[in-house]
Amino acid sequence: MKILKRIALSLISLVVLLWVGLTAWAYWPGEPEVPIASLATADDKFVEVNGVRLRYREWGSADDSRPSLLLIHGFGNSLQSFRELAPRLASCCHVVAIDMAGYGLSEKPVDFDYHNGPQAQVLIAAAKKIGLRRVIYVGHSLGGAVALQAAVKDIDARGLVLLNPGIIRTGVPKIVQVTLPPLPRMSAKMFGSREFRGNFLRQSYVNPDIVTESVIDDVMLGARTEGYMAGMTSLMTQYREGEEIILAKQVKVPTLIPWGDQDKNKPRKEADELQSMISGSKLVRFQNAGHYVHEEAAEGVANAIKEWLTGV
Repeated sequence: MKILKRIALSLISLVVLLWVGLTAWAYWPGEPEVPIASLATADDKFVEVNGVRLRYREWGSADDSRPSLLLIHGFGNSLQSFRELAPRLASCCHVVAIDMAGYGLSEKPVDFDYHNGPQAQVLIAAAKKIGLRRVIYVGHSLGGAVALQAAVKDIDARGLVLLNPGIIRTGVPKIVQVTLPPLPRMSAKMFGSREFRGNFLRQSYVNPDIVTESVIDDVMLGARTEGYMAGMTSLMTQYREGEEIILAKQVKVPTLIPWGDQDKNKPRKEADELQSMISGSKLVRFQNAGHYVHEEAAEGVANAIKEWLTGV
């Protein structure tokens, strides 16, 4: 019995030491955070919703005769992920790409509800403030789940485009799904690491060379902003999945699903499952693209959207 007690005490001591060590690492000061305004460029615009400033960029002219597209990025990313797709849609549409609260150059409040439903409500309000009417919500990965929520909640929504969305399988790392302290702070710090973020991104592409140093520079802007660590830690404690599987049957707007067949986090059959959930949806597959289908097959995805829009 004494030996068992010693072993138990030793294990408990190791766990405590590990927890203390991880906590110290998680809260160890990093690079100084800087004001968002110092990182913004002339292309960046801002809209305020419920006291939270969101960054967005525009392509194409605004006109009642042209469709309005709101592009919503995925987890840990920003509007930069639409750098290839958005310009290709400018000839047919008024395109707005936006950073969700907590990401990119949008503000990162600690007391914000970062769940998909509240994020969708904020984006609906942002679209109206920007002047978009009868919006087509376009979402990638986590942004696809938020876009679906928006398309269901916005009674004026015109359509929905889902780019390898995080609806059935989110693809969010398992460590992010654990909210026991200090893991949320650790996750925030990991996603604030240029090396980690670059390696994590490259794993999602068929051609990892797409992830250039310039791309990583843009991805890492959010981690440099004031409030990043506190806001992202709060965001990481609010992980939830599964809501959109139920909501999918409530989608009433025309829906297009451009799908990268070589998504390493999603089996090919998931695209068929998603299409069967959303009545009347159209599935377009891209064999040589992975999770970031709108980057690896930007021209094909843009053409698929344009063709689909003729019937919307």
